[in-house]
Amino acid sequence: MTPIPAAKALDSFFLEARSKILDLAAILDRINRGKDPTSVGSDPRVANIRKAVEVLLDPSGGRAERVQQIFSLEYDPSWAKPAPRV
Repeated sequence: MTPIPAAKALDSFFLEARSKILDLAAILDRINRGKDPTSVGSDPRVANIRKAVEVLLDPSGGRAERVQQIFSLEYDPSWAKPAPRV
């Protein structure tokens, strides 16, 4: 698979990226405007959002995988295997 030129990728995905960033900004504003926003300061979900935003600012690449890892659980071999559907 051949990557498309960077300028074409920017042209193709700029509006989508802008929309998603605005959505995230609105969500963070809603959290801050909530009653007692300091009560979520130690919530690991907020910490994960902050870590993910830091990854987005890192130009070294592999951002999608790194963000996915932030929100994923470590593999646990004792997890129950799903039963086949009947």
